[in-house]
Amino acid sequence: MTEALYLSGATQGYVEVLSCEADDHGNYQVRLSATPFHPQGGGQPSDVGSINQVAVTHVALQDGEIVHTCAEAIALGQAQACVDVEKRQLYSRLHSAGHLIGHILQQKGWRPVKAQHWVDDAKVQFVPLEQAQTIELPELEKWCNEHVSAGLITTVKQNADGFREVNFGEFPAFPCGGTHVSNLAEIEQIQIEKVQLKKGKLTVNYTVTQKVVA
Repeated sequence: MTEALYLSGATQGYVEVLSCEADDHGNYQVRLSATPFHPQGGGQPSDVGSINQVAVTHVALQDGEIVHTCAEAIALGQAQACVDVEKRQLYSRLHSAGHLIGHILQQKGWRPVKAQHWVDDAKVQFVPLEQAQTIELPELEKWCNEHVSAGLITTVKQNADGFREVNFGEFPAFPCGGTHVSNLAEIEQIQIEKVQLKKGKLTVNYTVTQKVVA
């Protein structure tokens, strides 16, 4: 099984190329001994970047192994793997923002049931609990950015069952295998694009933006 270096926040490292096989689309499927690349999953897009300066365009989990789609063949043996840091930071900001929205609405009586943290289509879906409150877009955005401004520290740990959990400040932990900011201030600003209640489910569409400097 590929060692998941990305779980500790790594964005580069020297790794061993174990196999490199041509696929039917003119690309190469590469397996490594360890990888800093986060595979697509958990609502988060895959990292991209390079292995020995060859472009990595997608990363996926297949049968328990992390497979890197590369534009060219890569020789077996030691190689340098480098993640596109700018995109990793964006994906991490979006993922952490989604978690924060989940935490806040849990406090308002809504249970998160589904989330995706895509750049152009980030959203979290909720079902109501007995004490569910009415949610208005301006208020939700205000609550989110108050916590972002507070810069709550991110903690990553394993629970008693061996599963990875992520939490911010005193918020309860969510099980998660994704990448996150080290503190909420790195999100910079959350913009709530839409809050919609339909067929008993509440969907919050959001994005992350940079703060406007006066």
